[in-house]
Amino acid sequence: MKILVLGGDGFCGWPASLHLSASGNEVTIVDNFSRRRIDEELGAGSLTPIRSNAERRAAWAEATGRHIELVELDVAADYERLLDLLVTERPDAIVHFAEQRSAPYSMKSSRHKRYTVNNNVNATDNVLCAIVESGLDIHLVHLGTMGVYGYGTAGMKIPEGYLDVAVNGEAGEMHREILYPTSPGSIYHMTKVLDQDLFAYYAKNDSLRITDLHQGIIWGTSTPETELDERLVNRFDYDGDYGTVLNRFLVQAAVGYPLTVHGTGGQTRAFIHIQDMTRCIELALANPPERGVRVKIFNQMTETHRVRDLAAMVARLTGAVVENVPDPRNEADENELHVTAEAFLDLGLHPTTLSQGLLSEINQTAARYRDRVDLAHIPARSLWTKDRQPGIPAAYRENPSGDGQGRPEHDRDDSHRQSVSGAVSRAAASPGAATMVELRPALIGSTEVETTGHSDPDPVTATDAD
Repeated sequence: MKILVLGGDGFCGWPASLHLSASGNEVTIVDNFSRRRIDEELGAGSLTPIRSNAERRAAWAEATGRHIELVELDVAADYERLLDLLVTERPDAIVHFAEQRSAPYSMKSSRHKRYTVNNNVNATDNVLCAIVESGLDIHLVHLGTMGVYGYGTAGMKIPEGYLDVAVNGEAGEMHREILYPTSPGSIYHMTKVLDQDLFAYYAKNDSLRITDLHQGIIWGTSTPETELDERLVNRFDYDGDYGTVLNRFLVQAAVGYPLTVHGTGGQTRAFIHIQDMTRCIELALANPPERGVRVKIFNQMTETHRVRDLAAMVARLTGAVVENVPDPRNEADENELHVTAEAFLDLGLHPTTLSQGLLSEINQTAARYRDRVDLAHIPARSLWTKDRQPGIPAAYRENPSGDGQGRPEHDRDDSHRQSVSGAVSRAAASPGAATMVELRPALIGSTEVETTGHSDPDPVTATDAD
C-alpha cells in the first residue's frame, strides 16, 4: 500500500511510519517540523536526543533496507502543493497526524488558541478538499482523541462514535443514530470536534472513505522498530505542555521531583501503549469503510485509570513522593469513565496493559537521560482560566526573592536524588518490576476508569497528535 503519513516526524507519526514501512508499505512522510520549532519556542526539548529526520530515515534504511521518503510541506497553508502531491503520488491512503496535539499548549494564550484552531482545522479541511479535487479514491485515517466525548461522568458506556436515540416525531417514536454529543475540555479538543463534523460532511456529500480514531492518552516511548537503532529513538516529552501523565511521573521520579497530581487526582482517562497505537493504525488501514457510508469511528484505547492510582503505582515502584498540586485545568475533580472499545479487539488487537511489565522501559529511559531534564519545565503552567493556578509543588513555588523559574526554595539534597534515581534504575533492571505493583488496571469495559493529565508559533502544521 502507498501511504502518506502527515506529521510523520512527531511523537505518534514517527513510530507509526516505521511500523507501516516494516509491514511492507511504501511510506512517505509529509511534515514541516513545526513540533521541533515549538521545542525551541518553549525551551523544553525531548528527554531523548532525537535526531534530524534525515538521520532517522538513513538509519532506518541501514537497519532494514527499506526507504521512507520525505516531503517538507505545510499541510495547513500550502493547499496547491498538497493537491499536487496527491495527484503526483496517487496514494492509496493518508494517515493524518498533522495537528497541534497538546491541550495545555492550546490554552496558553489567545495566540495559542488561534494558532491551534487555524492550524488544525485548516489542515484537516485542506486534506479533505484535496482528496475531492484529486478525484482519487483515497482512504483517510485520522488520529483524533477520546477528549471529544468530554471527561464528565456520562452514566453509561461511551459508544464508538455513534449513539442510538429515540425522538418523538409526527408518526410517533422514531429511532435515529447520531454522533455522540461532544463536550470538549480545551481548544485542542474543540478542533477535534470540528474535525469530526468535517469528516461527517465529506463522507456524506463526497462519499469519501474516512476512519476517525478517538485515541486515549499515550504511555510508553518505544516500539520494536524504534529500538533497532539509537538514531531511531522516539521523542519523549516530560514538560507541562506536551508530556503525557504517566511518562511525566516516571521522569519526575527519576530526578527526585514530587509526582504532581492535579487536584484530587480523581480524573479518569483512557490510555493506550504507543506500540498498540501503531498496530491500530495498521488495522484501520487494512479495514477501510466502503464509499458512500458514514465515517468509521474507533475508540482507540485499551484501559482506563485514575491519576492518583497511577501516581501511587509509580511511587511504590520508585520510592518517589506524591504531592497534590493546584489543577490548572477547568475540569471535574472526580469522574468515572466507561468506554466501549471492541472494534479493534474484534480485528485482532492484543492490548498491552500496565500490568505486563513494560513500565521498566520508561524507567530505563528516564534514568538514562535524567541529566537532560530542566526542572523549570516540569510543572504544568498553562491555565484554562485566569482563576486557575499552575500545578507547582509547594517547595518549588516561586518566592519574591527567587529566580522566577519555579526552582525549589531550597535544593533537595543529593542523597535523595540519588536514592530516587537508584530506585528507578533498580526497578528498570528487574524483569518483573511492573508486575510487582498492585494496581488492578482497569481493562476495556471495566467499571474502574479517569486520569489527568507557546507565544504564537509560525503558522505551520504541527507534527503529531495526542
